[in-house]
Amino acid sequence: MTTAAQAIARLKAYDGPSLSIMEVCGTHTHEIFRQGIRSLLPPQVRLISGPGCPVCVTPVDYIDEAVMLALDFGATICTFGDLVRVPGSTMSLADARGRGARIQVVYAPQDAVAYAAAHPDEAVVFLAVGFETTTPAACLAVQAAAARGLANFSLLTANKTMPGAYEAMKDSTDLFLYPGHVHAITGTGDCETLARKGVSGVVAGFTSAELVTALAVAVTRAARGEAFFVNCYPRVVRPEGSPAARKLMAATMAPCDARWRGIGVIPNSGLRLKDAFADFDARKKFVLPALTGRENPACRCGEVLQGKCLPGDCPVFGKGCTPAHPVGACMVSSEGACSAYYLYGRDAQ
Repeated sequence: MTTAAQAIARLKAYDGPSLSIMEVCGTHTHEIFRQGIRSLLPPQVRLISGPGCPVCVTPVDYIDEAVMLALDFGATICTFGDLVRVPGSTMSLADARGRGARIQVVYAPQDAVAYAAAHPDEAVVFLAVGFETTTPAACLAVQAAAARGLANFSLLTANKTMPGAYEAMKDSTDLFLYPGHVHAITGTGDCETLARKGVSGVVAGFTSAELVTALAVAVTRAARGEAFFVNCYPRVVRPEGSPAARKLMAATMAPCDARWRGIGVIPNSGLRLKDAFADFDARKKFVLPALTGRENPACRCGEVLQGKCLPGDCPVFGKGCTPAHPVGACMVSSEGACSAYYLYGRDAQ
C-alpha cells in the first residue's frame, strides 16, 4: 500500500513529458487548492478544470425558467443556495426575490416535499440540478410526493449524467481525475470503457492522502505511455456502483438531450421525468415556453468548464466578477473553478 509520503515522493520525482489532468469534479478543484496539493506537482504537470460543477454547467435559460415560474406563475421556488445568485439573462433568483418572488433555500429535495405538504395553497417547484450523485434524492422526492398525493409539487429538471461529458472532453486533456461520488453511484464501467478507447483516468477520493495518491498513480501510469484506468477510491467506489440508486433513477427518469454551459447539447446526457410522473414535471404542468438564454458576453465560464482557459484569463475575474458580485455561475457555486481560484489560488494562474 502506497503511503501519502511515498505518493508525494513519486509526484516530485516525475520527470516525464508535459501532462494535463482534468479535475472533472469541482470539489476536487477546491480541495486540491485548499490542501496545498498544487505546490507538490512538478512544473510539467498541469491541472485544468472540467465540467464537474452541476450549477456551473446548468445553462442560463434554466435560471430564466425558474425566474419565470416565480414571477409570472407565482410558484414558490425551492432550491439549493448556490442557485439563488446565478445570473440569468436579465436577473437571478435573488433579484426575483427582491421583486416579491417566494424563494426558499432547502438542503434536500425532501425538504421541498415537506414544504409543499405544509403549504397546500402554493405551487411548489424544486430546482433539480445535479449529476448521478444527487439525482436519486430528487427521484425519491417525486415518488414521495406522488405517494402523498401532493398535486402542488413539481420538479424543474436539469439533471445530467457524466459519460457524455467525458466523451465531449476527452480530447481536451491527457487524462481525467474522475469524481469519486459520481462513480460511487455509477460504478467503474464507463471509465473502463473509455480506457479501452485510449482515454486514461483515475477515480479519486477527497482527503489529502486520497488525492495525492490518485495524482501519483496518474503520473506514474501516464509515464508508461499506455491508456489506463485505476480506481483509487475502492473504499467507496465499487465496480458495480450502487444498483439500488441506478434502479431508482431508471424507474423515475429517462435520458434526454441536454445543454451544458460552454459545451452545447450533449445527446442523452440529461434526465427528464418519465411520463408516469408527468404531473410532477414543472415544464409540462405550467406549459413553459422554450426560452433562449443570453449569457453575459464578458464571462468566460464556458471556456473554463472546457479547460480552454484558466479563470484568471477572464477579463472580469476578480474585478467585475467576485463571489459577492458574480458575473458567471463558476464564481457563484461552492464547486466552481472561478470560486476556487478566487478563494485559494489567485496566484496559480
